[in-house]
Amino acid sequence: MAKAIKKGKLHVVRLNVNGEEHAALVKANMTLLDLLREEFDYTGTKKGCELGDCGACTVLMDERPVTACLVLAVEADGHSIITIEGLEKDGRLDRLQDEFINHAAVQCGYCSPGMILSGKSLLARNPHPTEREVREAIAGNLCRCTGYVRIVKAIMAAAEANS
Repeated sequence: MAKAIKKGKLHVVRLNVNGEEHAALVKANMTLLDLLREEFDYTGTKKGCELGDCGACTVLMDERPVTACLVLAVEADGHSIITIEGLEKDGRLDRLQDEFINHAAVQCGYCSPGMILSGKSLLARNPHPTEREVREAIAGNLCRCTGYVRIVKAIMAAAEANS
């Protein structure tokens, strides 16, 4: 894994985001969230509490969900990052995104990118989770609109579609 190169008070950070190589000069205290949104224009990653409590900024780093507001950009150097924008392939939504639509699991939509990425990570590790496992996987993502029932059903439906 590469290490961030220090240039004065800035660090060169190289990472793969959604299959594309990126590099940026960042301050030591810049978060991955700010790098993705401000430098690379991946605005699907939402800025919520900035304390790691709400999960709105969840992305996949090396296929594992992380709260991007708590990861420094220099810590992401050399890693692979997937944002919500990275799930769409050839103009088609990912199956899990389709199931969120089919189950009306999106209301205001603010938590949806983080919820979907947490669900995507779960399904990659466990293609046939129980309802309890789904609820545990999304426990770090807060939703103030849906009450989680439709979100859980959408993830379970995506798992059934994998059968």
